[in-house]
Order: sequence, then C-alpha cells, then structure tokens
Amino acid sequence: MDTAVHRPGLAPAPRKKKGIVWAFQKYWMLYALFAPVLLHYIVFQYIPMAGIVTAFQEYRVFRGVWASEWVGLKHFESFFSSIFAWRVIRNTLSINIIELIFGFPAPILLALMLNEVRSNKFKRTVQTISYMPHFISTVVIVGLIFTFVGTRGPINEALAFFNLPPLRYASNPNAFYPVFVLSGIWQGIGWGSIIYLAALTNVDPQLIEAATIDGAGRFKRIWHIALPAIAPTITIMLILRLGSMMSVGTEKVFLMYNPALYERADVIGTFVLRRGFIEGSFSFGAAVGLFNSIVNCILLIVSDRLSKLFGQSGLF
Repeated sequence: MDTAVHRPGLAPAPRKKKGIVWAFQKYWMLYALFAPVLLHYIVFQYIPMAGIVTAFQEYRVFRGVWASEWVGLKHFESFFSSIFAWRVIRNTLSINIIELIFGFPAPILLALMLNEVRSNKFKRTVQTISYMPHFISTVVIVGLIFTFVGTRGPINEALAFFNLPPLRYASNPNAFYPVFVLSGIWQGIGWGSIIYLAALTNVDPQLIEAATIDGAGRFKRIWHIALPAIAPTITIMLILRLGSMMSVGTEKVFLMYNPALYERADVIGTFVLRRGFIEGSFSFGAAVGLFNSIVNCILLIVSDRLSKLFGQSGLF
C-alpha cells in the first residue's frame, strides 16, 4: 500500500529505483546459493551447445571443430535415408506413448490415494517404500529386472504354476515394452507423487468438511475438490512430459536390450550411442541428437500453446 500523501496540484514524489547492485547487496545469500546451479548449467548445458556445429561437419578429433570439413546436411540426409530411421523413431514414440498412457497417471493416482489415508504411520510407510526404487542405480534396477524375468525368476515360476507359457524376455521383442514401462512405473511412481502430494496440501480442509456435510462421498470429493486443486500441476507436468516425447532413458534401454530385441528396443538414444561413440561417427550422432532436440523443443512449445488455448496454465 502506498503511504505517500498526494496533495492537490502537486505531482506525486517519484520513487527511487532500486538497481541490480542494491538487489545483490540485499539478497547476496540467495544469489550465492543460486551461483553453483547457474555455473552448472553454463558449463554443462550452454557451453557444449557450441558442439552443434559438428552436425554439419565431417568431424575429426585430431583436426578439431574449426579445422574439420564442412558437409552441410549430409548426416541428416544419411539418417533419414537409413533403413533404421523409421525403426528408432517408431520405437522411441511407442515407448513414450505407452509411458504417457500408463506411467503419467500412476503418481497422480498414488498421491490421491495417499491423501485419503488417515493413518499417518501407514502413509509414511507407503511413501518410504514407494520412494526407495528412485534412489537405486539404473544398473541395479536392470539387474533386478533380469532376475525377475529370468528363466528361474519369480515371474516365470508364477506363470508355470498357472500352466501359462514362460516369458522369454531375452529373445522376445514383444516383451520389451511391458517390462520397460512397468519397471519404470515401479521405479518412479513414489518420487513422482511428491509434487502432487505437495499440491494437495493447499486444499482447504473446510472445503472438504463442507462437502462431507453436504453428503459428498469420497470419490465425489476427489473429483470435485482434489483433482481441480492439482489440475495446474498436472498441466505443467504434462507439458514437460510431452516436451520429452523423443527422449527415452538411454542408459536403461542400453542395459536392457540385445541384438535380438533391436526391432522393438532400439531407440534414438541407443542408435546415436552406437553410431556416435562405438562406431566413431561423431558428426552423425550430433546430427541425430540435434534433430531429436529440435523435435522435443517444438513439442514443448506446441503443448504449452494448446494448454493456454484450453484455458489451462502454461510454462511461458
């Protein structure tokens, strides 16, 4: 509230502008905390962007970036004319669409269910158990997957008990998607629910109490109170998810697949890894990676605009 007194016939006193020096002096501790994060992004995210030029070169390590031969769009043409281009794009989109359908709602459902639990002890126990897989190394996660889906694993033992055919994961490409997506849900459902649980804490308890008095059951309270309360958070997370539709956890796929599974498991990330590092075609890998990043950026912007078009919040 402005406390300045304005007298008739006199112009209001101009406010003194506070510059960036004043902000640094007053909030220097916050800037000091932010500095390592900013430095991390500058060193590991923005400076490496200069390497984009290698996508348009025949890059040679010993010649360096500026001495390598410029070849224009040769590597992009080579990728799109390759017999593997459609396969890796199809597999990448297929995995992401399946994860979007089944994996994206999972943390939301867990958060809504935990929000309805009245026993704090039981709620903390479930949260701890569901959070733990997030902190396990990807290598260990993949090792557990192989143990569970192995010939003598518990899954095949259970299938044999019900006289069902065994799950031959190592030689069955069709088994890759379910195993990959289900293991991803198990690993990330607890950690992903944290954001939605935090959003649910903003719901006014009096609103829930009033709805209960009016006769609203649990499902009606979730549908008319809880879901609208976390709708902006869901929208933001959905936009971010759509902005990474051309990306899949390359490390996990690389550890899980083998040549027999390439037809379903080979994604853009693993294709770039093989061509760029294993075969030494760095410029080809940079070109495919640049294409991947451009598509993700376009998807992010389009999904943000569509969100605003339908009256929801956006990122920009």
